[in-house]
Amino acid sequence: MDVVLSSLSVLQFRNHREASLVLGRQVNCLVGPNGTGKTNLLDAIHYLSLCKSYFEAQDQHQVQHGEDWFMVKGVMETPDGPDELSCAVRSGQRKVFIRNHKEYARLADHVGRYPVVMITPYDGQLVLEGSEVRRRFIDGLIAQFDRAYLDHLVRYNRALAQRNLLLKAQYGPPARAMAEPWDEQLVLHGEAVHAVRKQFIAAMAPLLERHYQAITSGPEQVALHYRSELGETDMRRLLEVHWERDVAAQHTTGGPHKDDLLFTIGERPLRRYGSQGQQKTFLIAMKLAQFDLTAERSGRKPMLLLDDIFDKIDPQRMRHLLQLLGDGRFGQVVITDTDAQRLHNALDGLGLDTRFFHLDHEGITADAPRQAVQNA
Repeated sequence: MDVVLSSLSVLQFRNHREASLVLGRQVNCLVGPNGTGKTNLLDAIHYLSLCKSYFEAQDQHQVQHGEDWFMVKGVMETPDGPDELSCAVRSGQRKVFIRNHKEYARLADHVGRYPVVMITPYDGQLVLEGSEVRRRFIDGLIAQFDRAYLDHLVRYNRALAQRNLLLKAQYGPPARAMAEPWDEQLVLHGEAVHAVRKQFIAAMAPLLERHYQAITSGPEQVALHYRSELGETDMRRLLEVHWERDVAAQHTTGGPHKDDLLFTIGERPLRRYGSQGQQKTFLIAMKLAQFDLTAERSGRKPMLLLDDIFDKIDPQRMRHLLQLLGDGRFGQVVITDTDAQRLHNALDGLGLDTRFFHLDHEGITADAPRQAVQNA
C-alpha cells in the first residue's frame, strides 16, 4: 500500500484564508484561473511531506497578508493506519510540526517519511540560476530517503558556519591551529556528503538519459555530471591548500558547499546550447529519474505534484507523462491547470480514478468522483 494524502486543509496560507480538500487515491486535478491559489495548495502538500515550501526559503512569506501565522494540516493514510499531520508557523517563533499529536524535536526526523516529487515551470531555475539552487535540489532529494546523509549535511553546515565566524574575526587573522577543531568536522562530514552525492548522481544520470530518449526519440545525447573539488583531492588537503585564500576572503572557499551539477547536451552546456524545449525536456526527464530513484530507495512511490505543466509542454512530452500515468507508474498524483477540459481530454482513457476541484476567488468546489473511461 502506498502512502496517500486523504485530506488537506490550510488556514491563512498565502491567498487561502481557509480551504480544505478530500483527495482521491489516484489523480486529483486542481483547476481554475491564475491567481486562485492552485500552486499554493501543492506547496501546502510539500510542507506536509518535507516541512518546508518548494518555492520560498522563508516560511514567513507563506503567511497570508495582514496575518502573523499559518497552519497546514493533513491526514496521510499508511499501511499502519492514518497519520495526522500539522505544520504551524507564527511570526517570531520557531516552526512547529506535529505528527499524531506529538511534536517533532527535530524536523529532520520527519523528512523522508512521505516522499514527494514536484514538477513545475519554476524548475527552470535549475538550469538558469547559480550552483546553490542545484545543490539545494540534490540535497533535498537525497535527504528524503537517507537520514545519515541529512545528518552529515547538517553537521557540515554547522561546522562551516563556525569556521567562517572565526575567519571573520575582527581582532586580526586567526592562527591556523584555531581552525583545526572545525576542520576535523568538515573533513569527517564533508567527505561523507561528497561520497553520497557522487554515488547518487552516478545512479541518477543513466535514468535521466533514458527518460530523455523516451520523450524525444531524438538524436541528441544529454548527460548529468557532478563537479566537486573533492574529485581531485581530499577534504583535509583542500583546507590546507586554501587556508591563505580563506583568511583573505574571510570565509571557507573550498568544499562540498561549492559543488555543482553540470547539465550537458551534445557534450556542451545545456544552459548555453540547449533550446528552451530541450531544457524543459531535460528537466522533466531529471524529475522522472528523481521519482524512480526515490521510489527504489524509499520502498514506496512518492506523491507526484504536477504544477501547470500541461500548459507549458508540447504534446510529445505530454504523451510520455500520460503513458507513465496510465501504466500505473506513479502513486497519488495532484495536477494543477487552468483548463479543466484539457485535463478531462488528457486523462480520459487512462482508467484512473480522477477527482476535479474547481478554484475561483470565492473558494473551492469539487465534482463527484469519477472513474475515467478506459479506451478499448
